[in-house]
Amino acid sequence: MRKLLSFLLMLSLLTSCYNRGQQTPDAWDLTQKQLDSISFYTTHHYTQDYNFRVRADSMAIIKQLPAEALSDMPVDTLMVYKKQHLVVADITTVPADTIDSVWVKVARDQETFGWIHEHDMLTAVSPDDPISEFIDFFSDAHLLIFLGVVVLVGAVFVIRKLNIRQAKLVHFNDIPSFYPTLLCLLVATAAMLYSSIQLFDPEKWRHFYYHPTLNPYAVPPVLGFFLVSLWAMLIVAIAVFDDVRRLLSFADALLYLFGLGAICAVVYIVFSIFTLYYIGYPMYVAYVVFALWCYFRRPRPRYQCGRCGALLYDKGTCPHCGALNE
Repeated sequence: MRKLLSFLLMLSLLTSCYNRGQQTPDAWDLTQKQLDSISFYTTHHYTQDYNFRVRADSMAIIKQLPAEALSDMPVDTLMVYKKQHLVVADITTVPADTIDSVWVKVARDQETFGWIHEHDMLTAVSPDDPISEFIDFFSDAHLLIFLGVVVLVGAVFVIRKLNIRQAKLVHFNDIPSFYPTLLCLLVATAAMLYSSIQLFDPEKWRHFYYHPTLNPYAVPPVLGFFLVSLWAMLIVAIAVFDDVRRLLSFADALLYLFGLGAICAVVYIVFSIFTLYYIGYPMYVAYVVFALWCYFRRPRPRYQCGRCGALLYDKGTCPHCGALNE
């Protein structure tokens, strides 16, 4: 009997209750409208309550339903203007519309709202985000071509003037610092990545355009690498400014920074345009080789003055403070 009680006690200690937990509805038990909204979001990258900003001079919307507009009924047209903010109030699909089956209802305020074809809307608006507006500015092909011509002419003029004055200039008569060369290489890399993403994975870039971020860990790896290159450009630019301020006089530093900015602008425009036509890739390899060759072929200072800290190529009298360094 005692053995039986001991066995039952041990069995009770090894026995546990199974708790099924609270019975809740399935979290993915969505309505058809919610499923349609998710499907639309994955392909169009925006949905209801998304905020846009008008970038065209004006945009026309109609107050009536799309079906009424398609049946040639009289419609009332409202105008929204540049820099005004809009919110997506509703989205509907009209299969009978042969021009554009997707209609979007946008609202400026409680009194101003109406419907418009999605294609007409997207050509006249941009996401209401400063990063998206920045992307719009640097994605305009006509603007890039115009800026390319202006910057190229300006850069040739500046480089010629600097060469006449024997002033310091990156790649040609550079200061003893690798940071300016590194900055130019980072600009070329960022421009090439920017165009490559648009060329080979435009949907990924479009999603980033509608939902921009500066966090490289919140995006796919290729976009993360692009954002890392942008942050690296900022950090290296600060290092460039510090080295230029330390190595050159105020007037020479201004000339050097102006020339560096002109070369970086030319590099950005050249690689962002030519990469779209695949020519940018061999050009990028050639530019990296050229930039590194220009830097390493020049003699670099191996010593530092013990009094003023100036960089010296050889031991002896410091040309800055006159101190003797042995």
